[in-house]
Amino acid sequence: MTTPAAVAPRISERARRMPSSPIRRLMPLAEAARARGVRVYHLNIGQPDIETPACMREKLAKAERVLAYSPSGGTPEYVASLSAYYRKLGFDLGPDELLATTGGSEAVLFAMFACTEDGDEAIVVEPFYTNYNSFAGLAGVTLRPVRATGENGFHLPPESEFEAALSPRSRLVLLCNPNNPTGTVYTREEVERVGAFCRRHGLFLVSDEVYREFVYDGREATSALSLPDSDDFVIVVDSLSKRYSACGIRLGCLATRNRDVHAAALRMAQGRLSPPGLAQLVALGANEVGPDYARGVQVEYQKRRDVLFEGLGRIPGVFLAKPEGAFYFVARLPVKDADDFAAWLLSDFSHEGATVMVAPASGFYATPGLGRDEVRIAYVLNVDDLRAAVKVLAAALPRYRQERGL
Repeated sequence: MTTPAAVAPRISERARRMPSSPIRRLMPLAEAARARGVRVYHLNIGQPDIETPACMREKLAKAERVLAYSPSGGTPEYVASLSAYYRKLGFDLGPDELLATTGGSEAVLFAMFACTEDGDEAIVVEPFYTNYNSFAGLAGVTLRPVRATGENGFHLPPESEFEAALSPRSRLVLLCNPNNPTGTVYTREEVERVGAFCRRHGLFLVSDEVYREFVYDGREATSALSLPDSDDFVIVVDSLSKRYSACGIRLGCLATRNRDVHAAALRMAQGRLSPPGLAQLVALGANEVGPDYARGVQVEYQKRRDVLFEGLGRIPGVFLAKPEGAFYFVARLPVKDADDFAAWLLSDFSHEGATVMVAPASGFYATPGLGRDEVRIAYVLNVDDLRAAVKVLAAALPRYRQERGL
């Protein structure tokens, strides 16, 4: 009897389309560099080195002996702490307008799933947080970009470009303010303009505001929650990761006054059972964090920004707009292929026993070919390490250009 030939299963097209992360895909090269004894300055990822507040860490000692499921929408205590936080910002949000999520990432996913069907489109300003590509892929959504450029500090392009990106399948605008990866803080007029565009065309506005505390030079971040007549279309994505240097707890929230969106997101939350219970316990310590903490962190990051901006600005051929918020910026380098340069830094170069890891910026764009000569840099290291990293890049760029014949 002849045995039938085996037929190998195939993964989905969704899986094939899922992009690798420009933030993390070079990690094997970084690990190999460390194994060779090279010190790697990580400017590729937004992992702060500032200590998580002790009052948050100490909450772990009060964990129950059974680490049980938490409510799908978040523990009453955590949701109440979110209400108190937003009240201090001037927004009165109740338990039926807030939802605990596994990081800000899950909040973006829930918003996309709640507001779109497979094949729908989302308008996004590029460059944008690279994981929006992944979230859109999971949701079956196509990102339609409008382009911002460094020449005007990556502020919003004219409204005509938003109109040009509009199609019958458009369902939402995704805006990150303060912005990752550019460090741009949109003005109130810019946020109001996007809100008016959404209201006029019946679109949701998904506003990623996880960096709202990180604004410099006297600026203020405008929340989409402050827009007039916005209850039906604004969805805010938030996270504790950067605010309290607590990336590892993977805890955030979705905030919206649209009851249908909230109810839909809650059903999704029930499908994944519960957000991290230990993380919500840790988060309650944020109630004890005073305003001096946020001010101190803001001052520290502004100092880091200034050190890096001034240092890189002295390197011939480097162009960057001065960041206004968050702790990132996009720099244009005198290279043709930033992916190749970033890999070369880790595999073929060191200066005084050290090298630098950056994130190639092409993965922060939806338009093919853009960002090829740009990198995203995160200023999450102390100022001494940042000065050392600048020295490495200043030595690396002329060597790389010589080796590549540029």
